[in-house]
Amino acid sequence: MVSGNELYRKALLTISGNAIVEKLSKKYGKRLAGKFIAGDTLEQALDETAALNEKGILVTLDHLGEGISHLDEAAGYREEYIRMLDGIARRGVQSHVSLKPTQMGMALDTEACYRNVRAVAAKAKESKNFVRLDMENTPYTQATIDLVLRLHQDGLTNAGTVLQAYLHRSVKDAEEMIRKRVKLRLVKGAYKETTEHAIQSKAGVIDNFKTMIRMHLDKGYYTAIASHDDAIIEWVKQYAADNRIPKDAFEFQMLYGLRMSDQERLAQEGYRIRCYVPYGTMWYPYYTRRLAEKPANLMLVLRHMFH
Repeated sequence: MVSGNELYRKALLTISGNAIVEKLSKKYGKRLAGKFIAGDTLEQALDETAALNEKGILVTLDHLGEGISHLDEAAGYREEYIRMLDGIARRGVQSHVSLKPTQMGMALDTEACYRNVRAVAAKAKESKNFVRLDMENTPYTQATIDLVLRLHQDGLTNAGTVLQAYLHRSVKDAEEMIRKRVKLRLVKGAYKETTEHAIQSKAGVIDNFKTMIRMHLDKGYYTAIASHDDAIIEWVKQYAADNRIPKDAFEFQMLYGLRMSDQERLAQEGYRIRCYVPYGTMWYPYYTRRLAEKPANLMLVLRHMFH
């Protein structure tokens, strides 16, 4: 049975594509979007990264943007990521980078996309850094997996990707990625997907999520567990303790602007915790997914609109 929260999430992801809703959200939501975004510029994001590092929190930086219409835009994103990697090295902060393949042209030209992503991964390798290819909705799932495997074949093993537990295929994908030694971020999933592709029940998604986490922990293969779900976090901590899995054998990941005090607490408890820190002006698609995850976030926007 689909829960009320799941119905809310699906409904909001549907209406967020409506032009009127988008116009209102952009008019009234920008100030509140700042809760989830570190700033418009790279330097603002690097300042926030340094502040998080001081609290024992690792970072992955993300330059917002997706769904480009011209390859020139992809080139701009590529160059921003190269500047980002230079900035991380210059500032001496502890941060990886995360990018979306559609930013780099995946929907327009897969070869051009590969060249763009390869340039970022090669730059990251120079400074011993790591690039995470974010996973988008299902039209790009296999293409993203193929892309990261091709990077590994080209010697760029400092690239990894993300698997979403709500997809039916993800456990098999996780098995393949472990065999091929691709580092993963495991998430529940935040896009609207059909029953053909995705598990629709919360319990089913959580079962898949735990299966994928166990696969990594039992094999001693480092993974990132991205969740704000207390039950999942506590389960991982207990499973690791029961099976004598050291705290540095995995990391928790959370989003910037959410549960920041809990992120500090996990760091103080000796766990590796990494904060996903986005920046830039293309905030609307990212923001609507954050609203869809938590009804209370939408209420903040509504109160601002009508008062």
